[in-house]
Amino acid sequence: MHELTAQGNDEHLSRQLLHRATNTGWIEVIAGSMFSGKSEELIRRLRRAKIARQKVQVFKPQIDTRYALDYIVSHSEMRHESNAVASSAELLSQVEPDTEVIGIDEAQFFDNGLVSVANELARRGVRVIIAGLDQDFRGVPFDPVPQLLSIAEYITKTHAICVRCGQPANYSQRIVESEERVAVGASDMYEARCRRCFVPHADAPTAHLVEASIDL
Repeated sequence: MHELTAQGNDEHLSRQLLHRATNTGWIEVIAGSMFSGKSEELIRRLRRAKIARQKVQVFKPQIDTRYALDYIVSHSEMRHESNAVASSAELLSQVEPDTEVIGIDEAQFFDNGLVSVANELARRGVRVIIAGLDQDFRGVPFDPVPQLLSIAEYITKTHAICVRCGQPANYSQRIVESEERVAVGASDMYEARCRRCFVPHADAPTAHLVEASIDL
């Protein structure tokens, strides 16, 4: 996973100690393309919080049923138990009073109310860690992630590897014919591409192009 951050991940614990000392919460956003390690980084931070014996709750949108209903699962098959919710309001209603850390995966599938929910939780003194796509299959900012980036104290931008040229990839290329903005899928529907190789509409899978060149 190629990652660009203003400060390294090792500083998360020192940040946590500082915020806990002042009894304030904060928002962390992990954003990038598909296959860039967003969920993996989210799970890593949640596991460290649990090692520190903090009360952790994790949520994901009900629409995401790709791997499991009651887990968030990375493409590398890391997993963490979670609760599936239909809306940001339902998420907020399920937060328990003694919860110290909230993890939220696939933020792009939530309604825009997630922004106010994240702010409310941070005001309560909760550490809120959110992962999501920052662009849709057209390369357009994917709400509500841009709004979450604007209110977050800490931002991590992750990159995948372009399947065509091997450069850092910042785009999620759709490889099936569909113009729906929300189309839940994994490697069967998307591949990571860099700016030069990305096209803002459905495109043929790279593997098919490779096979065609071999046949020729």
